[in-house]
Amino acid sequence: MALAVTVGFTGCSKKGSGGSGNTSSATGWKINDKKGGFQHNSKYKQQETAPGLVEVEGGTFTMGRVADDVMHDWNNTPTQQHVQSFFMDETEVTNVMYMEYLDWLKRVYPPSEENYKNIYVGALPDTLVWRSALGYNETMTNNYLRHPAYGDYPVVGVNWIQAVEFSKWRTDRVNESVLEREGYLKRDAKVLDVTAESTFSTEAYLESPSKSYGGNEEIVYKGPRNKLAGDEEAKNVYAQRTSGLILPEYRLPTEAEWEYAAIALVGNREYNLYRGNKKYPWKGQYTRNGKRQTKGDQLANFKQGKGDYGGIAGWSDDNADITAPVKSYPPNDFGLYDMAGNVAEWVADVYRPIVDDEGNDFNYYRGNVYMKNKIGDDGRAEIVTAETIEYDTLSNGRIQYRNLPGQIAQEKITADDVFLRQNYTRSDNRNYRDGDVQSSRYYSYDANEEDGLDDNRKMYDSPKHYVGVDSIGEMERQWDDSSTRTTLVNDNVRVFKGGSWRDRAYWLDPSQRRYFPQDMATDYIGFRCAMSKVGPKSSRKTARN
Repeated sequence: MALAVTVGFTGCSKKGSGGSGNTSSATGWKINDKKGGFQHNSKYKQQETAPGLVEVEGGTFTMGRVADDVMHDWNNTPTQQHVQSFFMDETEVTNVMYMEYLDWLKRVYPPSEENYKNIYVGALPDTLVWRSALGYNETMTNNYLRHPAYGDYPVVGVNWIQAVEFSKWRTDRVNESVLEREGYLKRDAKVLDVTAESTFSTEAYLESPSKSYGGNEEIVYKGPRNKLAGDEEAKNVYAQRTSGLILPEYRLPTEAEWEYAAIALVGNREYNLYRGNKKYPWKGQYTRNGKRQTKGDQLANFKQGKGDYGGIAGWSDDNADITAPVKSYPPNDFGLYDMAGNVAEWVADVYRPIVDDEGNDFNYYRGNVYMKNKIGDDGRAEIVTAETIEYDTLSNGRIQYRNLPGQIAQEKITADDVFLRQNYTRSDNRNYRDGDVQSSRYYSYDANEEDGLDDNRKMYDSPKHYVGVDSIGEMERQWDDSSTRTTLVNDNVRVFKGGSWRDRAYWLDPSQRRYFPQDMATDYIGFRCAMSKVGPKSSRKTARN
């Protein structure tokens, strides 16, 4: 009995850094002491799955593997890559999901007010993408976005910038709901108390909870289950990163993540090997279902030939001539729907003809522009107001908001921020190792990189259309009609992946890659969101000896 008691006490003492004893293994001090000191969520288990997402366990795969290259692009040379675990939308973002975003913007930032008129308009999808000079598509032009008959169809007419802004908005709304659920925000404030001057931003809340909802302390609560919440002078009583409640941001998936998720080689896994190749997100080398009950049914909607967008009417038809409602076809082995067909999808990457696996083979992504919080005169992060909203004039003349009131203003990092750093040396890394000055055959090591090169000597000499405002405030546009341009590739073209309802079966291969200007939209490109997974690579419990 004495031995058992001794072992029992010994066992308790070993739970120091987060067990029931809540005693630090570093100092022996008590964690989460109601008198104060270090507060830590020692009961955290794992990241919750955010709305709309499914988990994709990361791993290694051959990115860019293709059976043929009939386009002769040579832009998907196979490279070995590793992707960390992440979450991805089960389906493409639908019209209903995007309409909720538009409704929120319109209520919170009324377009009838001068300061906000360009916020709602800038987020609107371009419904005119459905028009064709030799086709009658006015039904989709007038109805596709808003009519409930198309509610569960993937949203189109959204450019890359709009997709990114939707993802940021979604992050804030989901975290706002989580904090309300956990008692850190007043119930229903997200509907009843929100105004243009009183909104919630995840990053602004983390920087200073008192700045959320315009500083209204009647909405932002101290943690109801925090032992220190009743102490006026107590610290760490609001939700923080250390609370484990704040979810990572919704974002566009990287090209490597999207391709890895789409091909879903996990279905061919046997021990530590892949058995056989996959040309499509599903098994087999054909686009029709081979199962007995549904044999012959198409596994995606795509253009089957000239003038054939669905097939002959009847059982063998793919049941869609344009897009189709999400979940109309079976999911892949990760549980993701429509990773081929329906609409092609924006991904985060800037397009370049090659994937530089020599530069990086872990979480590959081209497009990093590192930013930092803008610090105001008071030494704190500067919050965007109605007077300091920034807008961009896109190449087609549309006005797009860059930030919203309540968010933290951002600025590029400087040379001082990267002094003596080894992992990155600049703010804008979009053309790192491919298209920058050093990559040009005309580069001189004695030249100043900031001086750049003449347009006709740059590696990517793309058209430069001018959009601006003249002396009387009128929009001025000028088309670049130069005959010396050599490419359409620049730092503002983004990769889109997957085949669409307009594409032949060739483009259904997840490894295929194309590009499109980030500020333009089409009737066949949509998007879905992703979210990084924090913590263990897998949520599965595995037995280890």
